Amino acid sequence: MASVGGWGQTTKVPSFAQILKKNLSPQEPPSADTQIKACLASAYSETEDGIAKITQVTAHLMKNTDATYVTGPPLLPVEPDIPVEALSSPRPCAGKRSFVREKIASVLKEKFLDLVEKYPQFKSCGSSLAAFVMEKDGQEWEVVAIGTGDFNYSQSTLNDGRILHDSHAIVSARRSLLRYFYRQLLLFYSGNTVMMNKSIFIRQPETDLLSLKQNLNLYLYMNQLPKGAAQISNLDLSPHSLSAQEANDQLSLHISVEGKSYPVFFQPQDITNHISSISATDKLTKWEVLGVQGALLSIFIQPVYVYSIIVGDANCNSTRGLEIALKQRIDDAFTSRLPMFYLVNKPYISIVTAANSVQTASGNCFSLNWSQGDSSLEIVDALLGKITKSSPFKSGHTMASRLCKAAMLSRFNLLVKESRKEDIGCGLTYHEAKRRALPYQEAKSLLKSYLKEHGYGIWIEKPDIIGFFTV
Repeated sequence: MASVGGWGQTTKVPSFAQILKKNLSPQEPPSADTQIKACLASAYSETEDGIAKITQVTAHLMKNTDATYVTGPPLLPVEPDIPVEALSSPRPCAGKRSFVREKIASVLKEKFLDLVEKYPQFKSCGSSLAAFVMEKDGQEWEVVAIGTGDFNYSQSTLNDGRILHDSHAIVSARRSLLRYFYRQLLLFYSGNTVMMNKSIFIRQPETDLLSLKQNLNLYLYMNQLPKGAAQISNLDLSPHSLSAQEANDQLSLHISVEGKSYPVFFQPQDITNHISSISATDKLTKWEVLGVQGALLSIFIQPVYVYSIIVGDANCNSTRGLEIALKQRIDDAFTSRLPMFYLVNKPYISIVTAANSVQTASGNCFSLNWSQGDSSLEIVDALLGKITKSSPFKSGHTMASRLCKAAMLSRFNLLVKESRKEDIGCGLTYHEAKRRALPYQEAKSLLKSYLKEHGYGIWIEKPDIIGFFTV
């Protein structure tokens, strides 16, 4: 699992034991409570910076303890023990943490300007800039993936895997991050000791899956708040000033169509035949439970969680809506229902100096992407889902993006070969390969059911036929 700290020596995302300890119901039978406490007492060992650690074996034991958990909170009012005002208040943190977040924004700005230096016509795309930054030992920060964009595909459905259906900034950045992960996994499976040591991944002795090295933290930067429920920063959640129905609509799942966002409950009639994608905010919600690695890579690695989300202050003065969307819609106790290694990860959220200015919307439908190891930028026409003629990087005559599903399946097949995992099989369709990630698919199904049960709406999926292709 991803580490999530770095202010002392090594910190981690909340361990299974910490999550369970936090969310045990007061009504638990004494026997279950006694078992949990005994596990905690024997499993924790304090590091020099005071962070508790726990073994994977003990975490597995504790995750499967038969205990009663509280259910998720109602949509309204906000949980009484977490004042609404506190959601928009800055989290108390050491000066070093503030320095790190500003440093990340500065490093990202420098990297983006360097990438567009030869292509000034694309600099304005940075209004929607999103990026993943890897922190090492709390002292080094490296931009590993970048994406921009405000639109998604607007044409009819194709099933050759060579169309990008969603080119919003965080989606492009995250798909670029997957390309970075593939490169790092190929380093690990190279068999060369020097190259293996350079990889960000390491094998865990208790499982066949790899995980991020413990001294690494993953940050997500966004130049703007993502579309969907995160943009309700001005919403007054007082039950006396807003009807429950209106609040539920705003906090519900959203879909994005041609740059616009709609609650899943109210789709305008004229968009029913258009290709739509679940909103960027809802994808963040998905990643806080399933991780950012996706189904294909879940066959090789444990979930990778984002430690901290950083939002640029160019047109954002409050992260209140984002805090509510990510930290109130899913209760911590949901972890108890998830497969091994999956949990409800709630990243730190903060505002920093924007890495790029936000310009007035001009209908720019270009989406940029880059990941560490790329020689140049790729420019995609988001409405067409294909590379533009002016793109510095071109993959071939089909003009398919290096972020498309077919490209990901090709990398997956190569990784299967290099890792010598004969049990996975070869020649699978994209859909079949994703279904091989059984724990990931189980966690995804549980998440969709949870959101529906708690009144947030039905998770919109693209038709399976989109994945019925091979490479």
